[in-house]
Amino acid sequence: MTGKVFIVGAGPGDPKLITLKAVESIKSADIVLYDRLVSKKIVGMIPKRAEKMYVGRDVGDDYKHQNTTNDMMVKFAKKNKNVVRLKGGDPFIFGRGGEEAEFLRKHKVKYEIIPGITSGIGSAAYSGIPLTHRKYASSVVFVTGHEDAKKTEGVVDWKKLANAVDTIVIMMGLSRLDIISKKLISGGLSKNTPVAVIQNGTTDEHKMIKGTLLNISRKVNEAKVKPPTIVVVGKVVNLSGKIGWR
Repeated sequence: MTGKVFIVGAGPGDPKLITLKAVESIKSADIVLYDRLVSKKIVGMIPKRAEKMYVGRDVGDDYKHQNTTNDMMVKFAKKNKNVVRLKGGDPFIFGRGGEEAEFLRKHKVKYEIIPGITSGIGSAAYSGIPLTHRKYASSVVFVTGHEDAKKTEGVVDWKKLANAVDTIVIMMGLSRLDIISKKLISGGLSKNTPVAVIQNGTTDEHKMIKGTLLNISRKVNEAKVKPPTIVVVGKVVNLSGKIGWR
């Protein structure tokens, strides 16, 4: 007899953006393993009877940390516990949810995936940036600016990506923003292509810096922007001045 693991997306930051199903899973959990970007208010929803364990990690931490988390999920489930693996955003958008599901399946542990609003969508919406728009953007791509630490070289071909889609949403790309911007320009995007960098999206500390591929890196440095951030590249960024609502 084993318990079940719920791989749950907590949403992008605003605690009111968590889904009802996610809240239900938290309320019925025996153990909650939660990440760094899960808001304190959502952590506060965990019942007192449940055990809560922080398993988050900062950018640059040893990737082997994930192995410990995987082992904990299996260990507790096999003790007939209901485990919630609580992640910021959506577990399947650069959240390692797929890797964790594979690990659970390999160890014959039951699991369920509960999606959440990814920060790329939530942060843009709270900034008045529609990622698609009939006049300006018929395509959008989500791409990571910080790849697997085990990779010896990057696999994102930024030059090809430049003219492949209308809107580019870059997650975890702040530290490489200058390099990425230059590669997109060399791939054919105009130096004047609008860019928005959104810090702490959807939270009370929500902050947006706008510029172009040519100057955005300098602007974020001057503004001392810190992670977590998302970067939006494309004409839709200009709409924030028209339909921004916060």
